[in-house]
Amino acid sequence: MPKEATKPKRKAAEKAEKPSRKTKKDPKAPKRALSAYMFFSQDWRERIKSENPDAGFGEVGKLLGAKWKELDDAEKKPYIDQAARDKERADDEKAAYDNKQKGSGDDDDDEE
Repeated sequence: MPKEATKPKRKAAEKAEKPSRKTKKDPKAPKRALSAYMFFSQDWRERIKSENPDAGFGEVGKLLGAKWKELDDAEKKPYIDQAARDKERADDEKAAYDNKQKGSGDDDDDEE
C-alpha cells in the first residue's frame, strides 16, 4: 500500500469555515492613478503583439519592460506627464470621495 493513500485528506469545509480578513472594496471608490509605465504599456502593447504574434502574455510583458528600460528621459516624458495628470485626477477624485464619505457618516451627529 503506497504512503500517499494512508495520509488523511484535508476537507474543503475546514478551509471554508475561516472568516475572510479582507474587507470588501467599495465599488464607488475612485480608481488609483496609473504609472508612467502603465501608460507606456497601454500605448505599446498592440505594437509589441503585432511584431511578436506568437508571444504569450508574460513574454509581451518582458518585451515591454525591456523597451521601457531602453527609452531615454525625453522619450519617457510624455508618459510621465500623462501619469502626473492622472495622479492629480486620482487625488481630486479621492478627496471628493473622502469628503462625501465624511458627509454621509456625520448625518447622525448633526443634532449634537
